Amino acid sequence: MIALSLAEIAEIVGGQSYDIPDPSAQVTGSVVIDSRRVAPGSLFAAFAGEHVDGHDYARVAYEAGAVAVLAARPVGVPAIVVDDVQGALGALAREVVRRLGTDVVALTGSSGKTSTKDLIAQVLQRHAPTVYTPGSLNNEIGLPLTALTATSETRHLVLEMGARGIGHIRYLTGLTPPRIGLVLNVGTAHIGEFGGREQIAEAKGELVEVLPQDGCAVLNADDPLVRAMAPRTKARVVLFGEAEDADVRAENVRLTEAGQPSFKLHTPSGCSDVTLRLYGEHHVSNALAAAAVAYELGMPVDEIALALSEAGTLSRWRMEVTERPDGVTVVNDAYNANPESMRAALRALAAMGKGHRTWAVLGPMAELGDESLAEHDAVGRLAVRLNVSKLVAVGDREASWLQLGAYNEGSWGEESVHVSDAQAAVDLLRSELRPGDVVLVKASRSIGLERVALALLDGGVEGEVAAR
Repeated sequence: MIALSLAEIAEIVGGQSYDIPDPSAQVTGSVVIDSRRVAPGSLFAAFAGEHVDGHDYARVAYEAGAVAVLAARPVGVPAIVVDDVQGALGALAREVVRRLGTDVVALTGSSGKTSTKDLIAQVLQRHAPTVYTPGSLNNEIGLPLTALTATSETRHLVLEMGARGIGHIRYLTGLTPPRIGLVLNVGTAHIGEFGGREQIAEAKGELVEVLPQDGCAVLNADDPLVRAMAPRTKARVVLFGEAEDADVRAENVRLTEAGQPSFKLHTPSGCSDVTLRLYGEHHVSNALAAAAVAYELGMPVDEIALALSEAGTLSRWRMEVTERPDGVTVVNDAYNANPESMRAALRALAAMGKGHRTWAVLGPMAELGDESLAEHDAVGRLAVRLNVSKLVAVGDREASWLQLGAYNEGSWGEESVHVSDAQAAVDLLRSELRPGDVVLVKASRSIGLERVALALLDGGVEGEVAAR
């Protein structure tokens, strides 16, 4: 974070100083919420969680080098006390971003946010110093923590924004007002909480509504609900996609034998060839979104294409492809799942596994509400249509719906199996996998199915898998 005195921070957040001998002492390090990550010069923000209260670790943080604690009550060490720690953290981030004057790029969407954010970050880093959301820390705490890592050298701040209801994105944009707003898609992730795709579109569109007149709304031309957001913004609109009228578009999309997308990138100032290192055709849309943002920020098309072609996966468990010494390929896409990302991952598996046996180890998709049965059934059916060799459905009720969908789609469904948990899946795979097989592992994050992929890759500690 940029250096700020404790007196300045107290004024910014509207807090009271307690046990601070020198208000001119400066925070020169990072703002952290985990006392184990404190370094000399840090500010420790104490949150009272469901199981752990950060206030109990205030002295530990101070003794580890924190200059002070941002807290909801006096803690016996130098502290700035506020009524609402989360609100104070947001206020601090807002002021730091204002002082820096950096270009803020905000993105949202039902699926692909983290992969696209990682692409944007890698492309923009070629252009100028860039700070971006680590992993998917895209909520009311993760976003300001990311913003507070920006320094005076930072030119681009790329922030992923998630939403679980109307007003969430509007709140986040109030913390770090963007000049460029990107909406990827409107799908069915969290549809059980929102109530329908129209409500999801209403929430995602809050991003373009807050953009300034000299800003830019980057919208997916191939998604009707996203394209329809154009009248909701006073900013200039840039369309990306495969549609003919898209400002930034892809032509001649194809997959390499390994399942990696290749296409010709078109922009208003020229075109260039791109071959991604990522797997699956769904990454074409993500790459076009990243290209549109980079083009808006002044990068030439050849440089954008080169950066996209060299970009890799920054965040864990998102289409991580690893080949074992025995020739088995494990695709760990177990960080999260929704119907759109499930379909994309299955298509990627089918493309990667041509000529080989393919395994889809799938778990439940969470937060689908009344749509859950139909969506799980549809994913099971799609696995059959794509000729995936074997479906392993892991879990309880939702997994049975996956398996039932596969069975009802045709005789291949007899090749599907329903197992109770991750350990059962590991046992099955270890007994039946053979060289050349390709295994996809995917489910909602809460299921912890990444343990299956990890067990297959490191020989796995069976007890560790079972203990989840």
